[in-house]
Amino acid sequence: MICEREDSRMLLPALAASIALATATPTVVSLIPSLTEDLFAIGAGRQVVGTSQFTDYPPAATKLPQVASFSALDAERIVELHPGIVVGIPAQASLVGDLRRAGLRVELLKDDSFDDLFATLERLGTLTGREREASSLARSLRERTEQLVKSVPPGTEPRTFVVLGVAPTIFTVGDGSYIAHLLALAGATNASAVPEPYARYSAEALVASQPDAIVADRQSGLSAVLDRPPWNALRAVRAGRVYVLDDADILERPGPRYNQGLAWLIARLHPRAAQR
Repeated sequence: MICEREDSRMLLPALAASIALATATPTVVSLIPSLTEDLFAIGAGRQVVGTSQFTDYPPAATKLPQVASFSALDAERIVELHPGIVVGIPAQASLVGDLRRAGLRVELLKDDSFDDLFATLERLGTLTGREREASSLARSLRERTEQLVKSVPPGTEPRTFVVLGVAPTIFTVGDGSYIAHLLALAGATNASAVPEPYARYSAEALVASQPDAIVADRQSGLSAVLDRPPWNALRAVRAGRVYVLDDADILERPGPRYNQGLAWLIARLHPRAAQR
């Protein structure tokens, strides 16, 4: 009996350590691709047990169960995964009621602004027990950003209009978005000048604005309508200052690859900077 009690006492510290480790590194379901990228980037990829539609990076994340989209989720499937935490964005607040009622911990993290990107990294680091990795990543991202900004030549700041969609209406970014902040870092100004992060924009306002350059992703549909109004009435279009991004995620997804998007903007809007 004494031996059994001694064995039990010897096992208790190991059990406590195991519980502490499990608590510090909970499993995670991510409801949006950008958060999945963040989690993998801070070394918490092995803790991710479920992802969302359109999760395509990193490759390891594409092998995980997809249990949500931006506007819907499979609550039953998520509960079956027994995540320690579910992470999403505030726009998904109406979707997560069933998860909370099932006793799951849900955290909704802002992703509109440039500062939100780093706040989200820090919070994910805290939630997953990866504080040191998250801080290190944030520091290296900021250092790379500083290097890129220094490559931007002084002088003209091209007024740039970002196209996220062309039908049924034009959809663009406003000054409250993280993409507009990237434009500023790239030595440009946001031609839409609307305060909201994302907004519809009228054809009349676009023609009146006459931006110096246009940036779009391949999926926006812009390339198919450049010969039609209002696009064919823009000087930027006639001058060939339309830049189409193949991998929209590096610019439009607020995640750890944003510096690739910033470098792309600088190279297109300031060709001489890219030649340095």
